[in-house]
Amino acid sequence: MTLRTIVGGARRRSLPLLVLTLTGILLASCGLQSGGALPLQVGPGSITKVPELDGVQLTVGSKDFTENVILGYIAEFALSAAGADVRDLTNIQGSNSARSAMEAGQIDLYYEYTGTGWINYLHHEHPIRDPEQQFTAVRDEDLKKNGIVWVDPAPMDNTYALATNQRNAKALGVRTLSDYANLVHTDPRAATTCLETEFNSRQDGFPGMAAAYGFDPHTVPVKILQTGIIYQATADGTCTFGEVFTTDGRVKGLNLVVLEDDKQFFPHYNAAVVMREEIAKKYPQIAEILRPVSAALTNPVISDLNAQVDVHGKEPADVARDWMVSKGFVTAR
Repeated sequence: MTLRTIVGGARRRSLPLLVLTLTGILLASCGLQSGGALPLQVGPGSITKVPELDGVQLTVGSKDFTENVILGYIAEFALSAAGADVRDLTNIQGSNSARSAMEAGQIDLYYEYTGTGWINYLHHEHPIRDPEQQFTAVRDEDLKKNGIVWVDPAPMDNTYALATNQRNAKALGVRTLSDYANLVHTDPRAATTCLETEFNSRQDGFPGMAAAYGFDPHTVPVKILQTGIIYQATADGTCTFGEVFTTDGRVKGLNLVVLEDDKQFFPHYNAAVVMREEIAKKYPQIAEILRPVSAALTNPVISDLNAQVDVHGKEPADVARDWMVSKGFVTAR
């Protein structure tokens, strides 16, 4: 059995309780509680051996899209260099499955996004505009309500956006989402937009964006495509505009123009390490080890790492280790 047949999507809105319960059962039946060995080995660098973690088994997870898999491997290599016995459980299908796996103790930590925590897990309709305040609010409420600890958000902010190709940006004069809204008002047929199913329905997606920018989303010619297909379809003009994630390497690789969110509608999605309170209290060294690593993960850095996988075809584990070695955090073995 694979999770790929159960729950889809990178940043899914929370499902009803019955489905979440079923997901937890299926996670256990798929054997997620153990994990596998790291695909590559590393030694200490600036991250040195930590006696309190020597031989401690820690299972690190990730969701199933490129960026989160890379982040999962980065955390794994950091903790392995510190002496932990790290088990690899990257590539879990969907946000809800990854969250359920952590809550059930099948993984000990993974990188999550502040916007996902605030909207998907804590069920708030409206994001907090300041990224530091957004992190603080998520950290405090998730700990109080669910016993989940968030630590040290990275500067990287993988939020939603609309993009177009260079030719259409110039021809239509659209550089901001306000420009896009004006185009919808004046010539909606020129605003053909490709979206994935979830973004087309969730309130921090297309409907909410339409309300914030003052246009009727039903007047826009919309094509529903899988997320990965949208990038190429936008680049070749099949979609005049397309939904993208701002740190996706294909934005730069395909020379797309990301429309400025000039009203700051979209939530902040800063990546941060999350773990259960019992793990954080038992092993406070985890946060200390990963703090400088997360601090180095800026938008340009993660976009380049994503592009190495999605544009140049490298393996996520190789990309993660090479970056860790280049920064001196670990050494290659």
